[in-house]
Amino acid sequence: MTQRLVYLETYGCQMNEYDSELVRTILKQHSYQFVDDLSQADVVMLNTCSVRDNANRKIYNRVHQVRQLSRRPRVYVGILGCMATNFRKQLLDDHKLKIDFIAGPDSYKQLPRLIEDLCDTGEKRFDVTLSELETYSDVYPTRAEGVNAWIAIMRGCNNYCTFCVVPFTRGRERSRDPENIVEEVKRLVAAGFSQVTLLGQNVNSYRYDEYDFAALVKMVSDVPGVKRIRFTSPHPKDFPMHLLKLMAERDNICKQIHLPLQAGNSRVLDKMNRTYSKEEFLQLVDAIRKLMPSVSLTTDIIVGFPTETAEEFLDTVDVVNRVRFEAAFIFKYSERPNTLASRRFPDDVSEAEKKRRIMILNSLQDSISLSEHQKLMGTTQRVLVEKVGTKKSLTEIQTRTDGGVIVILPPGKQKPGEILDVCITDATRNVMKGEALVTTPA
Repeated sequence: MTQRLVYLETYGCQMNEYDSELVRTILKQHSYQFVDDLSQADVVMLNTCSVRDNANRKIYNRVHQVRQLSRRPRVYVGILGCMATNFRKQLLDDHKLKIDFIAGPDSYKQLPRLIEDLCDTGEKRFDVTLSELETYSDVYPTRAEGVNAWIAIMRGCNNYCTFCVVPFTRGRERSRDPENIVEEVKRLVAAGFSQVTLLGQNVNSYRYDEYDFAALVKMVSDVPGVKRIRFTSPHPKDFPMHLLKLMAERDNICKQIHLPLQAGNSRVLDKMNRTYSKEEFLQLVDAIRKLMPSVSLTTDIIVGFPTETAEEFLDTVDVVNRVRFEAAFIFKYSERPNTLASRRFPDDVSEAEKKRRIMILNSLQDSISLSEHQKLMGTTQRVLVEKVGTKKSLTEIQTRTDGGVIVILPPGKQKPGEILDVCITDATRNVMKGEALVTTPA
């Protein structure tokens, strides 16, 4: 078989990052070679997201750029991931786009066959079959060097939030064997990784025989050499209290929780099928902070969901004011094909109103983030060194607190993977600055 040169780009969430690492392993096992220069590749693959409309537009534009930048007489372009599943027909039928092959999230093991069939016949190929069993537990991801490693502990989602396309593009929930996950963690520690982040569309739905998510986290925490454990994302509807107790007890489980709110009004939450009310969300926050007073909470919010009134939006403002999230990822609602919302509810909030609401929330969150970070000035924080070099300086050192906030240190001898204490000397809404109090690994 001719050795083919592959270029792979990844868009969207951390699960897509992990999937791209799986794809690299699968294709390398079939003698494919990856290149960093798009223009030299025989095969270009874009691993895509389909959660929001602007993600789709970005991919369409990028495909046209790929055709223009390629220096090969024939370059094959493939679309992977959620967009492949959700827009299969449009992608393959668009004669201007000229997509050659597509593969959904459960079909990556079929990529070598798809590509070879395409090259042999010149005919478009696709596989977007959703599996009830595939977890890729037999594929060890090809990771770049670094401090953090993503680990998908489960795939799919059973929640069917009305705004979300994930259950239709990634299928039903299925969990990996915990022993298989622990073995991957041990290999990561041996390879020099200091932190692991456990991934799932709803990690607290993890179930394998008698093991729930808290049991899995305990097993990972027990692995010697794991300095930090993070996870994303849990769902507020079924957050396990015994996990909170474990987090409070274990030093290597980060006291940071990404807790998607989506909306602060109970009627809107019901239309979203989030299965909790505003009051229940706030009660959960109170329970979390009772066990871990210094916990860092982040969230996701959608503004302008169909039928959300200006008055109901103020409930979201109220929740943000009361919870005081460390950070919030705030988006305007965009109708996605095949979601329950697209079939049931007209997109009746104007673009101008959505823009007004998102500006209000972004301004509020910026002020809260700045205030919360300024409270830490003069305090000692334990940080993990992530890398040497930042956007502003090749010698500054980027670290991160247990709560997930970036702390920039002046040039020093600290190395990625070390944990040390720093004194916070300055703060903005996005990052803090500090001075190292110790220079040797903890």
